[in-house]
Amino acid sequence: DVPVLLTPHAGELAAMLEVEREDVEADPLGHATRAADRWSATVLLKGERTLVATPGRATRVNLSGTPWLGTAGSGDVLAGFAGSLLAAGLDPHDAGSVAAFLHGRAGQRANPGGPFTASDVAATLPRVVADFLRVDAR
Repeated sequence: DVPVLLTPHAGELAAMLEVEREDVEADPLGHATRAADRWSATVLLKGERTLVATPGRATRVNLSGTPWLGTAGSGDVLAGFAGSLLAAGLDPHDAGSVAAFLHGRAGQRANPGGPFTASDVAATLPRVVADFLRVDAR
């Protein structure tokens, strides 16, 4: 099997599952789980509570971040970062979880009160990763 990590927001997941966006927003866990099972993939459903669902594994919930991460291009930064973690050897569940957490922290640091651009998040991400990897990081 080829490891797969999908990174939709609610609207994209709704289109994939042929349901309404409101349905996904009303039951994000159910829809993320359904999509993960349907495509035998890890689904990182972006949102206020980002979910990482993989068949046969406990779904992870990420709360780091800010509403400003909904800005255009921010999801591309997240997907690219998750892809780099996959390339480094993490499995999709862990890559999605780590990427969501650190992307969220980068958004919090880019400009705590907002607004910011996706480029601001991308520029902040290396420092967030470095802090995370430090032994004394909090």
